Amino acid sequence: RASVVVRVVAMSSTVPFLEGAVKSGTMILISEIGDKTFFIAAIMAMRHSQITVFLGAIGALGVMTALSAALGWAAPALISKQYTHYLAIALFFFFGFRSLYESLVNWQGGGMDAELAETEKELAASKKAKKNKGELAVLLETFVITFLAEWGDRSQIATIGLAASEDPFGVTLGGVVGHAVCTGAAVLGGKHMALYVSERAVAITGGALFVLFGAHALVTGVEE
Repeated sequence: RASVVVRVVAMSSTVPFLEGAVKSGTMILISEIGDKTFFIAAIMAMRHSQITVFLGAIGALGVMTALSAALGWAAPALISKQYTHYLAIALFFFFGFRSLYESLVNWQGGGMDAELAETEKELAASKKAKKNKGELAVLLETFVITFLAEWGDRSQIATIGLAASEDPFGVTLGGVVGHAVCTGAAVLGGKHMALYVSERAVAITGGALFVLFGAHALVTGVEE
């Protein structure tokens, strides 16, 4: 009987962890494809070592994810858990419906190639395109540029909201894995992906996903 109780307790703690990881990883995969940090990794990898760029970018995104999850986890200790829960729901609905509105009703055209061109201009203007940098300099530069580009991004705010209502460790793991997949894809062939992936389709999918997360949190209510 004792072993059965231990298994039940283990499952009860594992399910929230996995739920947070799946939600976070899925959110990152949908929202980060074609994002500015995606193209920063893609462009830097064309000029420098792919491994170095990947490590710098995923390091920055991993730190950002951990910080965001920690903020979301700490929020209920400072504010009522009920308030933070419904604030997270409001954020999901806001980002979701805004993305759906912009992609379905008020689409302004453009695409990932436009985002790519803009990111290329910003990188070229900021660093003079030196190709003979040491590996450590490239690593630090990629880390700093990626961290600053991700700060205040939609996915960062959504991660904070998700960690406020889900297991923060699961949210962190799922977010890091999602970022690793996106960054790996960017480093290996992000510039070519911009030619074939529809930014509008990604925006619609991401918007729908945020709305689903908000609806799920609304139905399940505040966890005791």
